[in-house]
Amino acid sequence: MSDDLSLEKRAMRAELRERRRILTTTGRTDANAAITQNLIALATRLEARSLSAYLSTPDEPSTREFLAWAHSQSIRVLLPISRSDGLLDWAEFDGSDEFEDDLGMPAPTSEPLSPNALDEMDLIIVPAASVDRTGMRMGWGRGYFDKTLGSMQQCPPVYAVIFDDELVDAVPSERHDQRINGVVTPSGIVDL
Repeated sequence: MSDDLSLEKRAMRAELRERRRILTTTGRTDANAAITQNLIALATRLEARSLSAYLSTPDEPSTREFLAWAHSQSIRVLLPISRSDGLLDWAEFDGSDEFEDDLGMPAPTSEPLSPNALDEMDLIIVPAASVDRTGMRMGWGRGYFDKTLGSMQQCPPVYAVIFDDELVDAVPSERHDQRINGVVTPSGIVDL
């Protein structure tokens, strides 16, 4: 990666982190409620009986209420567990306990499955810092999801969960960055 591109990505991520950090409690609560409804609408529209997602952190748009809904609907949900080698393991969400993985991210306590377990999903929900209108996703710089998506033989639809102002005209990208099919925001579902 060129130094200019690296600096551009770092600056954009810092700005996005700060915007998320200073979001008001009311603004976050309202946005999260709308995101939950839009995630449910997406899963329903795609008739997903299995999906992968992630346990959101406090500053991220929340996926937790959506995960509780999916569990209550008997939808099979796989969640990532970050490994120190830069890859992801997957484990079934059982609606209960969680721990912090190697990167300090929330992860399920159920037994890890083969990375190939993701091949059986109907929908993949990923985190993002920002997404552009061509579907280029900018993550938080570790490359876990880009590696995962790039290694899949047949990838189901992939949607990122972001706040409205994080859907932009362009994000800096590199050859290994992966495009996605759409985003879920408080305002709705945007297919890209």
